[in-house]
Amino acid sequence: MAEAKKDEQQEASLEDIAIEGLAEDAEEFMTDPLAEGDEMESLRVERDDFRDRFMRALADAENARKRGERDRREAEQYGGSKLARDMLPVYDNLNRALEAVTDDQREQAGPLIEGVELTMRELLNVFEKHGIVLVKPAVGDKFDPQVHQAMFEAPVPNTVAGDIIQVMTEGFMLHERLLRPAQVGVSSTPAS
Repeated sequence: MAEAKKDEQQEASLEDIAIEGLAEDAEEFMTDPLAEGDEMESLRVERDDFRDRFMRALADAENARKRGERDRREAEQYGGSKLARDMLPVYDNLNRALEAVTDDQREQAGPLIEGVELTMRELLNVFEKHGIVLVKPAVGDKFDPQVHQAMFEAPVPNTVAGDIIQVMTEGFMLHERLLRPAQVGVSSTPAS
């Protein structure tokens, strides 16, 4: 019985110690309101930091999406520009062949020349289908360095400086980009 009483006293003293410890913690918490304020402030700072990181990550993801969409559109529109550039000499050669045909040759080899003309038309249709547009300046047009390349300058009477006086090759645009400038001769100010 003495042992039971001793055990009860030990348990009671342990409970008293535990209660005293809780009481001390509660008293410390109640007497130090700055500790709670500091903790709340640090939580607010941490929350604001996480919000800022989240907003930046969201903005980065949106920018990456827009960049990817723009890159996809450009690849779709301009991805074939190398092939298109490689096809331009084919156009030039067909054009030269048709310009060199005389009336006698047209009579003798009419179906052959007609086939070359049809091939040229089909090539231009394919170019147009893929957004390749012919830049075909005429003699007398104003020189535009955005779409023309001056191959030479010469003083020509009855012209104004900057007028196109000769067209060597036509140029091409791929959508809004210059694929090849038209090669032209330009008038300089005529000597008096």
